[in-house]
Amino acid sequence: MTVKNNRSRALMALSAAGVSALVLAGCAATTTAGGCELGPEQDGDLVLNLGTALPLTGNLAFLGPPEEAGAALAIDEINAANKGLTIDATFGDSGDTDNKAYDTEIPRLLGAGAQAIVGAASSGVSLQFIDRVIAECVIHFSPANTSAAFTDYEDKGLYFRTAPSDVLQGEVLGNLIAEDGHQRISFIVLNDSYGTGLAEFTKAAFEAAGGEVIAEPTYNTGDTNFTAQIAEALAGDPDAIVLITFDEAKTIVPELTSQFPGDKLYFVDGNLTNYSDDFAAGTLEGAKGTYPGVNEANIADFVAKLDANWQARGNAALELNAYGPETYDAVIVLALAALEARSTQGANMSEKLQEVSGGSGSGTKCTSFAQCADIINDGGTADYDGPSGNITFNDVGDPTDGNILIQQFDGNNVPATIRG
Repeated sequence: MTVKNNRSRALMALSAAGVSALVLAGCAATTTAGGCELGPEQDGDLVLNLGTALPLTGNLAFLGPPEEAGAALAIDEINAANKGLTIDATFGDSGDTDNKAYDTEIPRLLGAGAQAIVGAASSGVSLQFIDRVIAECVIHFSPANTSAAFTDYEDKGLYFRTAPSDVLQGEVLGNLIAEDGHQRISFIVLNDSYGTGLAEFTKAAFEAAGGEVIAEPTYNTGDTNFTAQIAEALAGDPDAIVLITFDEAKTIVPELTSQFPGDKLYFVDGNLTNYSDDFAAGTLEGAKGTYPGVNEANIADFVAKLDANWQARGNAALELNAYGPETYDAVIVLALAALEARSTQGANMSEKLQEVSGGSGSGTKCTSFAQCADIINDGGTADYDGPSGNITFNDVGDPTDGNILIQQFDGNNVPATIRG
């Protein structure tokens, strides 16, 4: 591979005619396939203007702290590394489709000059603003979107994510329910791209294993009364009930478990969290759930560093770490793509993200920004693996490697990994 950082010196040695030929050749390919203009390589140290649109409010606000912590740790490490790139960050709130915080936050981030926006957590929220982001030729990078809708989305090649599609989670969850001996189940489902998509994939896997889905009532973001959905889910006397929800589970579970065994409930990444302060002890003991992620026992050092850095910024200790590693890795690969491209323009970075993730080329494995940056700055190709695992983007920005954890609630309503 050519030595990118010595390219300007090499050009100076060319004849005037050779330089002219290179310039003319370059003019023939100034846009990406999606129509965004490619900028020239930038001289000197790079500054990446990064925005975040993570759930500080709304029905996924419990995921806000670990995701912001992941972004903050990555930014701090990149800026401290002194490898030719720093990040100027503007933090923002995605909200949800009820409070619509994104309607003011996304314009604010774009107005601040964001060249990439990390967020949202909710697939339904990301679908509300993805077109606005890519219209500006800015990268939209989610650490937690799992809806299959993004795989074939017309995104100009500017959408990426570090969480695998719900096709995988649905398959694991459907098979888990069948393995546990259940034959007739009901769902209660959030009516958005994430909820209905995950329900579809879970249902397909469960029915393929010989099971029957007898009810699938839905609700909308902002709803506060779920009596009708609970009644419909219970009407056919199911063996188990799957809750594909966000924070609404805090309202649904008490009413549902007054009529149905808590250990026959199944949760998903949108609601699989610590309920020790929300429900009476034993309410969910034995209940199970799934979410895409890495077993935290295998990244204990990273988890400790994540929390320590978060508290050093004046925040309370993290209560969970879900999607913290994925957010950290999103920021790291964006920075590496900018360094590889010698440009912080969205179109230029998008053309290098697959390469620095190991999805193309034959890069050298590396596990930190500093280590990977040294490879790039020395003219090599970096293949980054981070705490969320092997990212390895395919040509539509989806990670090709993914892991689904299976967790079970204890007597204090706290989930712990039992498989994965």
